[in-house]
Amino acid sequence: MITRRTRAVLLAASLVALTGCGAGTASDDRAAATAPAGPSATPVPRTSVQAAPLRIPGLGPRTRAGIPKDSEQAVVVTGEGRNSPDSRVTLYARTERGWEPGAVWPAHNALKGWTDHHRGGDLRSPIGVFGLTDAGGLRPDPGTKLPYDHGSGFTSPGTGFEGEPLAGSFDYVVAINYNRRPGTTPLDWTRPLGADRGGGIWIHVDHGGPTHGCVSVSETHMKRLLRTLDPALHPVVVMGDAASLAR
Repeated sequence: MITRRTRAVLLAASLVALTGCGAGTASDDRAAATAPAGPSATPVPRTSVQAAPLRIPGLGPRTRAGIPKDSEQAVVVTGEGRNSPDSRVTLYARTERGWEPGAVWPAHNALKGWTDHHRGGDLRSPIGVFGLTDAGGLRPDPGTKLPYDHGSGFTSPGTGFEGEPLAGSFDYVVAINYNRRPGTTPLDWTRPLGADRGGGIWIHVDHGGPTHGCVSVSETHMKRLLRTLDPALHPVVVMGDAASLAR
């Protein structure tokens, strides 16, 4: 037998279902019935979850710590392996959301891969974070904001490790600030760490094979890089094999 109390409960439940307000508990319903209405009601505070700033993927704490706080452009060169001459270049820009990725390009590095302690003639590219402050080339400035030294000193005679011609490799270059004096032409051979630690490490036009220590990308990508880099944004290159960058 359905009592009067049971009928009242069933009626209340059916009204809740019809109005779509079934998310609250019984105590919530009682509180809503007695809460003041209109503008005088106390608003319920809302909490927001702020997303963590975007980081550059693949970089460990040691590598991230090497990026200056005022750097807003990063050219990340990730080698396929410690002893591999193949790598990829990814351009990153720091925004309000963190590091945003841009273009990704195939690249070459040194014949024997990478090293933490580069020495002249070891045929390995240095691992680390280095400034990018100066550019130049055999061909005229393609529109970079970096200081650009245009001259005949940027010649590259001979052939590469795979017999490919090197002509045109230095048509466009960006000096990597490893063992060099920033603020000078890439042709300045001052070596603050000593001549035995090598130098002349550049980003330059790819000639189709491994380098002696530089990073190389296609001519099209080299011109785009030059037009992208802005000294006001304190650009850096972050370079090394993937395992080393993850440290």
